[in-house]
Amino acid sequence: MPHTQQTASSAPLIRVEALTRVYRVGAQEVHALRGADLEVARGKLVALRGRSGSGKTTLINIIGGLDRPTSGEVYFDGRSLSGLGERDLTRLRRHRIGFIFQSFAMLPTYSAFENVELLLRIAGVKRQERLQRARDCLRLVGLSRWMDHRPDEMSGGQQQRVAIARALATRPDLILADEPTGELDTTTGRQIFALLHQVVEVEGITVLTATHDRLIDEYADLAYELQDGRIKPG
Repeated sequence: MPHTQQTASSAPLIRVEALTRVYRVGAQEVHALRGADLEVARGKLVALRGRSGSGKTTLINIIGGLDRPTSGEVYFDGRSLSGLGERDLTRLRRHRIGFIFQSFAMLPTYSAFENVELLLRIAGVKRQERLQRARDCLRLVGLSRWMDHRPDEMSGGQQQRVAIARALATRPDLILADEPTGELDTTTGRQIFALLHQVVEVEGITVLTATHDRLIDEYADLAYELQDGRIKPG
């Protein structure tokens, strides 16, 4: 479905209902999520704040289909993720969800351009289109002059910009950003949040970011607080 139609829809892109996630550590049970409820509107930058260990990463992983809940439900564009097999979840992540991680997750021997282009190749995008899209995404994040540089030739902020370019390359409906400023200084972190806001404005992509960084309040359309596995208005 084109982004223009999705944005016009009043239905949330993501709906989380009574989500729980229990891990077993030896004989003990660890409750990462305790009945979390959340709605994420289309075309918005939404922040999920919380301290380390509050369940933010667990929730992001479940929404992205990287983990399964113990109970409860996640709906993506009206479709229940629990009804999808691994092949369908892989297809969803490959085409409709982009990921940004705290550690940048760049391939060290690949240039910035190759890191972005590879994701498009995996997604099956034709050569000419993926080359142009990779260039366009790197321009959008301000790295036109750094396309041929490898990660060890770039700052942390530049590497995270590459990660953002890679996440939006396939024109996903949703980008999930897990602590995207966790390894950056305050000034660079502010630039990354501003860039995520720009991605929402320019590309029409929904962004859900999990962070403990209060700087997000300056850029998010809506913020929630995750405390002891439950979500509260921020």
